[in-house]
Amino acid sequence: MGLIITIVVIILLVGGYIALYNGLQTAKVHAEEAWSQIDVQLKRRNDLIPNLVETTKGYAKHEKETLSQVIQLRNQLAELPTDAHQEKMAVSNQLTSSLKSIFALAESYPDLKANQEFGKLMEELTNTENKIAYSRQLFNSSVAVFNQKLVTFPSNMVAKFHHFTKMDYLEVPVAEKAAPKVSF
Repeated sequence: MGLIITIVVIILLVGGYIALYNGLQTAKVHAEEAWSQIDVQLKRRNDLIPNLVETTKGYAKHEKETLSQVIQLRNQLAELPTDAHQEKMAVSNQLTSSLKSIFALAESYPDLKANQEFGKLMEELTNTENKIAYSRQLFNSSVAVFNQKLVTFPSNMVAKFHHFTKMDYLEVPVAEKAAPKVSF
């Protein structure tokens, strides 16, 4: 009878250990998948930018500096290694700011604003920017779940044994944290 109890206890301990390990791996995979969604949206935006720049060039010839900056940032983003999460987000944030400048050009050029192709591209980019924001939130939520498992008992013991390390959150740029000034 004692042997059966010992075997049952060992099976329960091994099963619990496996469940904890698999929970950590699942949380890690979810966080990696969430980053992959960000990467997909960044790629989509990078694919849309040349069309937007070409459409804008014909209307805003003297805005070459803004257009050049957008292309430069797009290329810089495409050249970063896939695991450079923080660097990609920093360049992506700069690119978002530059794209806002192009969107503002439409107000200065009524013909550009009326151009259907430009309108479609702006809508696509706006949707993509929204998807990037949502994907960033999903990534940070997934990282929070993973990091929580790293510090809570008993999964923290399994995490230490298998050398799981904390994942970093994506930070909001300091400039975007400031409250916008509104005056009438």
